[in-house]
Amino acid sequence: MTAAPIALTIGDPAGIGPELAGLAWDALRDEVPFFLIGDPAHLPAGTNWVEIAAPDEVSVGGTALPVLPHRFDGARTPGQAQPAQAKGVIAVIERAVALAASGKAGGICTLPIHKQALQEGAGFAFPGHTEFLAHLCDTPDVVMMLAGPDLRVVPVTIHIPLDEVKLALTPDLLETRIRITHAALIDQFGIAAPRLAVAGLNPHAGEGGRMGREEIDVIAPVLDRLRAEGMQISGPLSADTMFHAAARKGYDSAICMYHDQALIPIKTLDFDRGVNVTLGLPIIRTSPDHGTAFDIAGTGQAHPTSTIEALRMAWRLAQRGR
Repeated sequence: MTAAPIALTIGDPAGIGPELAGLAWDALRDEVPFFLIGDPAHLPAGTNWVEIAAPDEVSVGGTALPVLPHRFDGARTPGQAQPAQAKGVIAVIERAVALAASGKAGGICTLPIHKQALQEGAGFAFPGHTEFLAHLCDTPDVVMMLAGPDLRVVPVTIHIPLDEVKLALTPDLLETRIRITHAALIDQFGIAAPRLAVAGLNPHAGEGGRMGREEIDVIAPVLDRLRAEGMQISGPLSADTMFHAAARKGYDSAICMYHDQALIPIKTLDFDRGVNVTLGLPIIRTSPDHGTAFDIAGTGQAHPTSTIEALRMAWRLAQRGR
């Protein structure tokens, strides 16, 4: 039995999400079964789409982008976020999660949202998609992984100022992130014995305490405990030597201490094909690794590669879970 199709949420309709949906369908129509949840009135003129009533109407090889309609307030305004549409954007995400949780969708792939518009229009109280999905799934501990063809990275701390990282980096948080990542590499990615490389926080991984003690006091004790359980973990390592080609061959995922330490290397290696995967949820969730791109919305310049890769990954993970 094959997996159910992937639900693609439209994201902010004023961004490039509506364009990416059509472009991704053009590329994947014979490969990945997926459907868009959103308002078809916000699709670019000329988009070949067809309305569906339920996900079970979707299959590969269709003749048009399947759309499960969800109407938004207001007109199509590419490049200009409309707070009035915020409730609709949030409801689309909630609808996709419900379909995935019920098994009617094999997973979800989320196109970018604009958090300021959601805050202004609907009092959105979450830093981003990941935290909102964790709330919807009642799963407090989740992990943001960025995965590309040559690298997988996980930031332990995510959307916080750099001067707060030191206080947020606790043994419990680090251990939780590592355990979730390790389990997901086995269960979702099919890696029987995952190898993890863990970065230090400070330059040169603290250089024996001369450049900071977080490696000695926080990171190393956690790694020692997990290694004693049988996990293959190296570190804490100096982050500046972890990401060259030879080093990457030695691990399946890098665990980094803060947002930019993780995202700079993967975006440098392959900016267009990086995929955001949320680990630890009871459903599959991926997304392209970019924002709404209001500056090019509606101009025909949107590049669909990351969305294509995100849909492919969601489908691979959904099939592996069958």
